Amino acid sequence: MSEEQDTASLLAQEFGTLSDLIRVHARRQPDKLAIADDETQVSYGELDRLMDRVAAALQHGGTRPGQAVASVAYPSVGQALVFLGALRAGAVAAPIQPSATPDQIAAMIADCGARTVFLDAANADALIEQRLAAEVVLLDHLEVWLASVDNEPQLVEVGPEDGFNIIYSSGTTGTPKGIVQSHAMRWQHLSRNAVAGFDTAVTLIATPLYSNTTLVSFLPTLGWGGSVVLMKKFDANAYLTLAERYRATHTMLVPVQYQRIMALPDFDRFDLSSFRFKTCTSAPFSAALKRDVVARWPGLLVEYYGMTEGGGTCALNASEHPDKLHTVGRPLPGHDIRLIDDDGREVAAGEMGEVVGRSGAMMSGYHGREQATADATWISPEGQRFIRHGDVGRFDADGFLTLTDRKKDMIISGGFNIFPSDIEAELAEHPAVADCTVVGVASEQWGETPVGFYVPRENAKTGTGEVLATVNARLGKTQRLSALYQCNELPRSAIGKVLKRELRDRLAAGDFA
Repeated sequence: MSEEQDTASLLAQEFGTLSDLIRVHARRQPDKLAIADDETQVSYGELDRLMDRVAAALQHGGTRPGQAVASVAYPSVGQALVFLGALRAGAVAAPIQPSATPDQIAAMIADCGARTVFLDAANADALIEQRLAAEVVLLDHLEVWLASVDNEPQLVEVGPEDGFNIIYSSGTTGTPKGIVQSHAMRWQHLSRNAVAGFDTAVTLIATPLYSNTTLVSFLPTLGWGGSVVLMKKFDANAYLTLAERYRATHTMLVPVQYQRIMALPDFDRFDLSSFRFKTCTSAPFSAALKRDVVARWPGLLVEYYGMTEGGGTCALNASEHPDKLHTVGRPLPGHDIRLIDDDGREVAAGEMGEVVGRSGAMMSGYHGREQATADATWISPEGQRFIRHGDVGRFDADGFLTLTDRKKDMIISGGFNIFPSDIEAELAEHPAVADCTVVGVASEQWGETPVGFYVPRENAKTGTGEVLATVNARLGKTQRLSALYQCNELPRSAIGKVLKRELRDRLAAGDFA
């Protein structure tokens, strides 16, 4: 039986683990490239041995099955090793965004309960003054940490509902919500990709490992036995250079990355003929940009619409449906997506409603947040659990979903979710601010960007520029306000709700110039 057939038969099982799949690849194709970054390459044989060593060292240090193992790093082979080694130890991988503030990072590490946290050099310097509630291991010194430990880890049995990883939402007040994804959910992500050709893939990844956008390509590539190439930091020209060098076949990018790549004056000089499968998710993807990618970049272009929390997923094959580029496609097989009104009742065909979804790939819940988990849940008349997507949309007669708004006013900037309420809380803390709000506005560079509006306190002497600088210093890099405007009062509805659309319209009309 060939390696491909063997992998396919394993993935056809009702349940299995990524760790076991990597072990199979290591035995059957030990010299094949598994993961590469700017400085390091590891084969499947090396990856399997290093996962064992990381797992054994974690267990030796007291990490128990089901306990989180955190990392704060830019994408690298080292971060990938501790992510995968944690899984082999029966632990839960918890990659944390370096763009968060030091206080946020410390809070997330404490919240997930990690006994060990791995830092790269850049983030170790940024967190030097934090008292992290975990043992700190520097990724640059990983070999030193591994040196005194036996290579053989204790065998751990993993069940479908056991935690696989935790992904944290953005936030600045309190602790961001940790989205717990189970092994069963990830097995669905692996097994449903039989037609994507990941077994022979060279997948170029230009987004961080703490993002689900990355993991839905990173994990299937390794599960099927392909090769992953990681970029530490995205740059459009460097991306195309790597794609040409490695003869990349697969990639997952967010819309702003596609925009920057397609805008390069010399885009057409790169040989991208090796590409077979390009995907996009995480933010609004304009029809014009999809059309340009389809026209000039070889290989299929598929847009996915879904949530880190799971729920339902839609897919749009932009190459096959040029007349549906304004939509996010149709629900995948086995994915039930419905639209409901404000009272939780399903809307009639063709009407607009809040998107809720259900599939075999759904989060277990928010870590330690029962009420937040309940708030994100809708129970159908049949008693089935759905996840609220927070978006508003409409199905057309062909079953394609068009998104019309985001119910919770979430901002998606550069592919990352930003919640206005988090920024508003920081803005409201400033002594010169009496009232405030934050909205998302269109940005050529980021897709969307957060913009703030505030009413100053009477006799406040602090200027707008100083308020902006002070607040941005307390926010994570992806959350920072691109602009702040002063106004006499915020427009509100009869029940006191800030009319954010009116502010966007006034800004577009130049009222805040």
